[in-house]
Amino acid sequence: MDDEQEAELRNPFPSPPSHYTHYTTHNLKLLSLLRERTGDEDVDIDQHKVLSDQTDVPDWPLTQLEKPRVDWIVEDGHYNVYGDTWFLKETISSLADQGGQQLYPSDISVDRRPALLSVLRSMLVTYSSLLNALLAPPPSIPSETPPEWQRQVEWITVLAQNVMAAANDLRPVQARANLESMMQRQLENRKEETKAIHEKCDMLESKLAELQDATHGAQAAAAEMKPISAITSRPDTKITAISPLPTEDVLRWAESI
Repeated sequence: MDDEQEAELRNPFPSPPSHYTHYTTHNLKLLSLLRERTGDEDVDIDQHKVLSDQTDVPDWPLTQLEKPRVDWIVEDGHYNVYGDTWFLKETISSLADQGGQQLYPSDISVDRRPALLSVLRSMLVTYSSLLNALLAPPPSIPSETPPEWQRQVEWITVLAQNVMAAANDLRPVQARANLESMMQRQLENRKEETKAIHEKCDMLESKLAELQDATHGAQAAAAEMKPISAITSRPDTKITAISPLPTEDVLRWAESI
C-alpha cells in the first residue's frame, strides 16, 4: 500500500487525495463549531463530546480539514508536494553540504580565483602522474595497497568535482549578467527605433511645410491675377482669359517636386 501511495505521489497527474470527500459543507460547519467551542486547543479534544448536540459527527478527526499552517512552513523552511520537498528560499548547496571534499572557500565574498588556480594546477600535475603510473610496469609481487593510478584517478575526481561545483555557484551571477545584457540590448534597440521614428516624423513635417508653402504661393499668385474685364488693350488685340489653377493640381505639382 505504501508503494502504491508513493507511486501515486510521484505521478505527473496524480489522483485527488483519498480524503477529498471529507470536505463537505456539513463537516466544515462542524469544524467551525468545534473551533468556536474549543479555541486553539489541539491536545486531547473529544469532538464527540464537544459536538454532542450535533448529528453525523465523523469518527476521524475534524482537524484534518484545516488549512496548512503557514507559520509552520516558514519555521521549517520547506514543504512537501506530491512527495517532493520544496524550499521556501532556493539555495545552491555547496560541495561540502553534499558530502564532498571542497577545496575552495564557501564564502561568496572571498576571492576564489587563487584556490581555483591551484585546483587547475593540481589537476594538470595529477594527470601527468596518472600517465606515468599507467606507463609503469606492473609490480612483480601482488600487494593489497591500491595501485598508484587508482589514487590519481580518485584525486582527479575530487578536483573535477570542485571545478564543477565552483562553476555551478557562478550560474546565478552569469544569469544576472545575461539578463542585464539582454535588457541593455533591448533598451538600445528601443532608442534606435524611437530615433528613427522621430527622424521620419521630422522629414514628414518638413515635406508638409514645403507643400503648404507651395500651395500658399500658388494661391497668392492666382489671387494677384487681374480680371480680364479690367485689362485695357487695343480692339484688335485678342485676350485669352486665364483661369486659376485648381488646388488639386497645385498639390499634385508640389508632390512631384
